Amino acid sequence: MAKRYNDTIALEEGHRVAVVGGGPAGSLFSYFLLLFSNRFDRNIHVDIYEPRDFEHPGPAGCNMCGGIISESLVQALAVEGINLPDSVVQRGIESYVLHTEAGSCCINTPIGEKRIAAVHRGGGPRTGQQAKWQSFDAHLLKLAIAEGAHRHTARVSEIGWYGDKPQVKVKGKPPETYELLVGAVGMNSPDLSLFEKLGFEYQRPKQTKTYITELPLGEQLISSQFGDAMHLFLLDIPRLEFAAMIPKGDYVTTCLLGENIDRDLISSFFRHPAVRKCLPADWEPPANICHCSPKMFFGNSLNPFTDRVVLVGDAAVARLFKDGIGAAYRTAKAAARTAVFQGVSAADFRAHYWPQCQSIMHDNLFGRVIFEVVHRIKEMRIPASAVLRTIGAEEQRPGNSRRMSMVLWDTFTGSAPYKDIFMRTLHPSFIVPFIARNIVSALRSNWPSKEVSAARASQTQSTTHIEMGEIQ
Repeated sequence: MAKRYNDTIALEEGHRVAVVGGGPAGSLFSYFLLLFSNRFDRNIHVDIYEPRDFEHPGPAGCNMCGGIISESLVQALAVEGINLPDSVVQRGIESYVLHTEAGSCCINTPIGEKRIAAVHRGGGPRTGQQAKWQSFDAHLLKLAIAEGAHRHTARVSEIGWYGDKPQVKVKGKPPETYELLVGAVGMNSPDLSLFEKLGFEYQRPKQTKTYITELPLGEQLISSQFGDAMHLFLLDIPRLEFAAMIPKGDYVTTCLLGENIDRDLISSFFRHPAVRKCLPADWEPPANICHCSPKMFFGNSLNPFTDRVVLVGDAAVARLFKDGIGAAYRTAKAAARTAVFQGVSAADFRAHYWPQCQSIMHDNLFGRVIFEVVHRIKEMRIPASAVLRTIGAEEQRPGNSRRMSMVLWDTFTGSAPYKDIFMRTLHPSFIVPFIARNIVSALRSNWPSKEVSAARASQTQSTTHIEMGEIQ
């Protein structure tokens, strides 16, 4: 269907908005749209279509995410009046342990505060016996409903046009016509294909397969074994960019990020000595362990808007490897502000919403450079050893002078833009000590040593087998 694009289309009193998807992007868009319109006494009707019950454990409430809320996002939400209660935050992360082939070290938060939040996006793993903590996604959805949004639990079966206005249809009911349609469906939702059929040349971002599993270790063991530290792994395993173990309440969420994570890669990771040291010596995963293989953004979308239609969150853009919830917040707020204060035409979204998406896309270019450097470092023992030596030397310094620690902290927690991180690595106070320690490591190195060779041989011959489930 050929469409004539308008210069502007106002969202006026009594108009209706449909939001497909009630995750963070959809809930935050609805929250901000109603907040902005209510300030001007403009009555806008918002319908959120979300069939999942985020308070239900297992797949029925799962949103397939590691569940780390960066400190910068915690602060941004607090400024908006959105505070995360203790019933949602299962654990505050105040440090992380970095594991490399050259050894391990602990990095405390450079600013000495415990503001990174570990949460469950849904109701928790399917093996959970009782809901000790509330769902993060359910919390945001309730905020949107409290602001005036109407939630529909039926799944959208069809999206189309009625004249120049979008229509939403669910089974067994007549179609509903709206002045604005918002896609907040994420990379793993089948509803994303409905927007691709609307005829405005939208193209979803490129994607890759990841792996997430919940290790049921129990709150007491997690507190003694992990404490408030997240474990990050930069291991020389082909196609694995990095991995993380995130302690929460009764579970340790384990995320493997890289290029098309498959069963062999998962097995190699859990057999690695650095990983085995983090787990109890006699621990084996139960047969019904909760796991998933979600798709993750790995590129940019094209044309995520047209007249009266806009996509937000992962369907539009996300940060490379990190802080997907932060990108959902930024795009949702920008789209809502555009709709209320400028309009809902393609021209409005291009002028006022698209620059926010482009900012994230541009920042991801710096992220790709950073992760390429990280990838090269983890393959070579000498640079990895220099990183550990630099972190150790910085341990007693004030937070703002711990340059290597701050760079790594922000890279793996998503607490700062990639461009900012990249520019910090060009500072002489970062480069000179790192180069010097590379030289020292090279002089001291006798790689491969007999001990390391023996360790690798032992790892290769190990018969330990950890089965973490079929890849979906």
